[in-house]
Amino acid sequence: MTTATVTFFTPYPFKLGEKIRITTGPRRGDWEVVDLDEQKVTLRCPVSQRLVTWDHFLHLSETKDNCPWPA
Repeated sequence: MTTATVTFFTPYPFKLGEKIRITTGPRRGDWEVVDLDEQKVTLRCPVSQRLVTWDHFLHLSETKDNCPWPA
């Protein structure tokens, strides 16, 4: 097995009441997490109070050097 630089994507663990800022894309802006389950997250805009429900879509990522590849 060889090693390589590998980027990992992990679903973000939302928490009720959490205030988040999405920095790019059509969903960008400030949001508050008002409801969630294993499939969906409901966010509220703090300015317009608009509620939106989306499939989980945010991921944390990290890059590690010298990882076994493929795993």
